Amino acid sequence: MSDSPLILLAAGGTGGHLFPAEALGAALMKRGMRVRLVTDERALRYSGLFSADMTDVVPSETLRGRSPLALARTGAMLAAGTIKSVLLLRALQPKAIVGFGGYPTVPPLVAAGLLKIPSIIHDSNAVLGRANRFLARRVSAIATSLPGVLDRDPALAGKAVMTGTPMRPAILAASAVPYVVPDSPGPLRLLVIGGSQGARIMADIVPAAIERLEPALWQRLVLVQQVREEDMARVRAVYDRLKINAELAPFFSDLPARLAASHLVVSRSGAGTVAELAAIGRPSILVPLPGAIDQDQFANAGVLADAGGALRIPQTEFTPDRLAAEISALAAEPHKLAAMVTAARGAGRLDATERLADLVMKVAGIERAAPQL
Repeated sequence: MSDSPLILLAAGGTGGHLFPAEALGAALMKRGMRVRLVTDERALRYSGLFSADMTDVVPSETLRGRSPLALARTGAMLAAGTIKSVLLLRALQPKAIVGFGGYPTVPPLVAAGLLKIPSIIHDSNAVLGRANRFLARRVSAIATSLPGVLDRDPALAGKAVMTGTPMRPAILAASAVPYVVPDSPGPLRLLVIGGSQGARIMADIVPAAIERLEPALWQRLVLVQQVREEDMARVRAVYDRLKINAELAPFFSDLPARLAASHLVVSRSGAGTVAELAAIGRPSILVPLPGAIDQDQFANAGVLADAGGALRIPQTEFTPDRLAAEISALAAEPHKLAAMVTAARGAGRLDATERLADLVMKVAGIERAAPQL
């Protein structure tokens, strides 16, 4: 394998960036490629495909403000990262580099441009993130997860390919689990998640919404909710008082399986979450994170909502009364849940990993070899 072509993967240090990179990395390795990850120090907390000897850390900095000091700090860190990346790429001689978003991808992708190394960026959102927008005109190809992302920019649309979001094996396994339509008086399985760090809004709104449901629904509910430690006691107190069958935790390591087991999901609408809901095919109520510069979560939720697979509720309208009304309506008409399942699956792409791997090999000029067993 030491003589096999090397593909360098660059990703920010969060699950939303790292999971697609891992999925692509595994697919490329099966095709006989070598892979390495360039990232920031946060990624070292994640266990997975990329061991320490497959990972290179380069300096980077997220743009945190527009003040001269903030701009100077960000510029200095990205410049230092670019210098280190040029040296790294000269030493490694990769056939191509693939960026998955986040500011840690900027130095290695800029270095690739300086060294004339073929490069690709992948974006899971319905709008390009800031780092990918900066890089878009500098790379060889742009892979998008959703249709129409670059329709308004013909110069970029010409090098865009819709691949979908590469999925972890656990998500692909969960996608094979059939959806069982809930029927009264059987259980109604509700999953509430709030992104990688949880979401206080879920702790504020969901228990009060559950309290507003009819008591007959309390008896049917099987509730799993992601709750931050600082909110745990007050959330648990409500469910204990109502005698709700509830499992609460700050983090669920088996989230794909829990998504597959749910009848309805209440969640933020990060790109990874929306892609996984579509791949598995589960009805959802999506509450986009407000205040984002790009409104990416609002756009992500809109893709599933427009397809009929989700309800999108802006946070300003996400009240206990509204949520209770939506849950009650869906519980009363389970055929709507079944229709949402079909619509959500129609928006998903289970072959995204292979499609992106095909694009990488094309851009890198590598002929596809027999899979490695």
